[in-house]
Amino acid sequence: MKFITETSGIFTRYDINVEVGRKEPRKISEDELLQKVADCLISGDEEEMETTIRQALRDREPMEVINKGLLRGMREVSRLWDEGVYFLPQVILSSDAMIAGIALCEKKMGKTMEKKGRVITHTAEGDIHDIGQVIVNALLSAAGFEVINLGADVPVDVLVEACKVHKPLMVTGTALMTTTMTAFPKIAMRLKRLGLEIPFVCGGGAVNEEYVTSFDLGIWGKEASQAVGMAEDALNGLGWMEMRAKWNG
Repeated sequence: MKFITETSGIFTRYDINVEVGRKEPRKISEDELLQKVADCLISGDEEEMETTIRQALRDREPMEVINKGLLRGMREVSRLWDEGVYFLPQVILSSDAMIAGIALCEKKMGKTMEKKGRVITHTAEGDIHDIGQVIVNALLSAAGFEVINLGADVPVDVLVEACKVHKPLMVTGTALMTTTMTAFPKIAMRLKRLGLEIPFVCGGGAVNEEYVTSFDLGIWGKEASQAVGMAEDALNGLGWMEMRAKWNG
């Protein structure tokens, strides 16, 4: 039986250090400590993030650390995701580091950071494949939105009731199977009847533009990374028809 004698590389992030060619992250800030905050976020180093945030908060305002360090770093993570450099594990690690960093900033402020707006996310009834939703949740949270995560296999009634209670600025739905995406037009019809004309972004492996744009409220989300831009549009007052015209066809 052979035993490992060299253990120094066990925890090496080969996905970043080797596959990406040891690239240095883009420069985020001229401020050395804020750059380090962004670097910790990009590498998903939650432990180092906490140390660096504490250092930065000694002589910087919490919102400056959030806006010029954490949020800028997360935008870089989103870019790496778009370019196929980062995958789900990296996004989740960065999101966890982001949450840890924001918690320390909120503690220093003595209050919770004001959220931009509320978004409800879910995976369609009968569907347990929620990877796309997990990424959407991470990116929206990191961008400062309050995410009401209903999880996977969410009944139509539960989603509609959540919209009545929480009054979100946008709803997202994910479906991997063609048999489950049929929940989306049902949801849209129910929301319309209730007078809740909420932009309803639908995406996932089974979903295409032609299907989603065939019913009112529907906007096709081709990539999970589009969620933040769409939420910003909804926050700025764009209705579902304007958003569909911008993001689809």
